[in-house]
Amino acid sequence: MPTASTSSSTKKSKPRTGAKTSASASTTPDAIKLLKEDHREVKTWFKQYEKLSDEAEKEALARKICVALTVHAKIEEEIFYPALRKNIDDEDLLDEAEVEHASAKQLIAEIRSMSPKDHLFDAKVKVLGEYVTHHVQEEEQEMFPEARKSEVDLTALGEKLSKRKGELMKKAA
Repeated sequence: MPTASTSSSTKKSKPRTGAKTSASASTTPDAIKLLKEDHREVKTWFKQYEKLSDEAEKEALARKICVALTVHAKIEEEIFYPALRKNIDDEDLLDEAEVEHASAKQLIAEIRSMSPKDHLFDAKVKVLGEYVTHHVQEEEQEMFPEARKSEVDLTALGEKLSKRKGELMKKAA
């Protein structure tokens, strides 16, 4: 994976864009914090799903997971990834993330068309959780550190992500 060590030395003279710089920034997390909050939330839901036996509860939680992941992927694809493409030198990492999103979206579509009574419903939810776990690990260990070192204004990006997420969640409700 390419490193930004050469270019980051020229960037050190600029203020950290990930730092909170205004009173409004304290109410909206920066982009990475917002995305990590989503990651933690959905991880918790996958763990809860594994413990359920009631079909109605499974279906409701699976639908909730699908909505959250769909919204999360959309805000990353519309806002976060394009901002990173302009500011980090790792196109492969971003390309892989988009391919991972496509795989997750396919499983989400299949889960949405099923019910817990269907033979592979639980297996598909479990595999979706495994895909998401892998994707989250790559984002948090590789992509987010690159974003922190970049010129991206993570506070402003967090505000955009939060606003768009709110819009999408209202539509999904």
